[in-house]
Amino acid sequence: MSSASEAKHPAQEFNQITETVADVIERPKPPKAWYVAFGIALAMLGLLAVSVYHLLTTGVGVWGNNNAIAWAWPITNFVFWVGIGHAGTLISAILFLMRQSWRTSINRSAEAMTIFAVMCAGLFPILHTGRPWMAYWMIPHPNEMLMWPQFRSPLMWDVFAVTTYATVSMLFWYLGMVPDLATVRDRAKSKVRQIVYGILALGWNGSARQWHRYERGYLLLAALATPLVLSVHSVVSFDFAVSKIPGWHTTIFPPYFVAGAIFSGFAMVLTLMVPARWLFGLKDIIKESHIDVMCKITLATGLMVGFSYGAEIFIAWYSGNLFEQYAFLNRAVGPMAWGFWIMVTCNVLLPNLFWFKKFRTNPFLIVGVCLFVNVGMWFERFVIIMTSLSRPWIPAAWADFTPTFWDAATLIGSFGLFFTLFLLFIRFAPMVAMAEYKATLPAAHAGHQKG
Repeated sequence: MSSASEAKHPAQEFNQITETVADVIERPKPPKAWYVAFGIALAMLGLLAVSVYHLLTTGVGVWGNNNAIAWAWPITNFVFWVGIGHAGTLISAILFLMRQSWRTSINRSAEAMTIFAVMCAGLFPILHTGRPWMAYWMIPHPNEMLMWPQFRSPLMWDVFAVTTYATVSMLFWYLGMVPDLATVRDRAKSKVRQIVYGILALGWNGSARQWHRYERGYLLLAALATPLVLSVHSVVSFDFAVSKIPGWHTTIFPPYFVAGAIFSGFAMVLTLMVPARWLFGLKDIIKESHIDVMCKITLATGLMVGFSYGAEIFIAWYSGNLFEQYAFLNRAVGPMAWGFWIMVTCNVLLPNLFWFKKFRTNPFLIVGVCLFVNVGMWFERFVIIMTSLSRPWIPAAWADFTPTFWDAATLIGSFGLFFTLFLLFIRFAPMVAMAEYKATLPAAHAGHQKG
């Protein structure tokens, strides 16, 4: 905080944090920019509804999928959205266990982003099956045909990994929000808000006994969520790594996918929180130093992703396998080379701008770089799936892919779902973890001497 805020009495300092965060929820009308963004998000969400209706009534033939490129955009979108959801749990769980106090300004919003991203991700595999009303077949249960899920398939591993990740993330997010919901309940002036937030606060009264159990439960959930950060996207990478398709059959995929997921997740956190920081007056809570740390993490994970690209190409060359060598040569100079070079530019070259402090302190440059990073991460999944499936072992089976309007509409619509949920979240729930943030301040610790 500024020197002026540091000179305040601890009670005044705590009260100022509450006032700043609660004002976002309590103000009669949000900023006009919120209405504009919400209107655009609703329009995109409507496009998703139309796209899903057309898909279900017509069939998956409305997409550009063909016999060779059967996964196409739906699975590209699935892997992309699962990756976006990784930063939230990393910030909340791993950084909590590492006692990184700077996380408290952005962890609540990052956790919400995780849940909404996983919801978007879950749409695509279900819709891609062509019979989403049969999705319950993936859950083990006795049935009249004596059919059971194929547990040796990584596609089934995805079902359990992603649903477990979503469940733990939701519990972690909600548990951390209980004390803040109680604060909003106690400040509410209308009966309806008192009832709604009172139900959500689960009878929280801030007693020492409740705080003890809360902290114990929060720590246990953090410990449970930590391995999920590494395991979920590793399991998603097994969809590719355990196959024998050239360009996929590689052991580097699990760490490569995890690094890429954290890379894209932090880029999305910055894309969302830098504008929110300015729009809702949170500059004293989400500090420039916090933004700077996130930019550095984005840079570090971007370097890991760039190293993974180089390692893939080196191993393909060093293996002496003509099929592997051709797969990567085709990515760089083949019919879809434009996608490969967009990926390299956005994921390898542009993040290096964060070496310079000027780019880590200018909000417009930060958001610009992070937007390109997420474009690049979508193209990374596009390149992995499209180029390998379009050139399988037998040349007679080679095919090209042309997306349809409904491919693009479903992708755009998924962003509509994500932003609609996120905008509703920041309007009606505390977007900053007030209780956790206050606990990191010097005044919260015994023996603190006011300077």
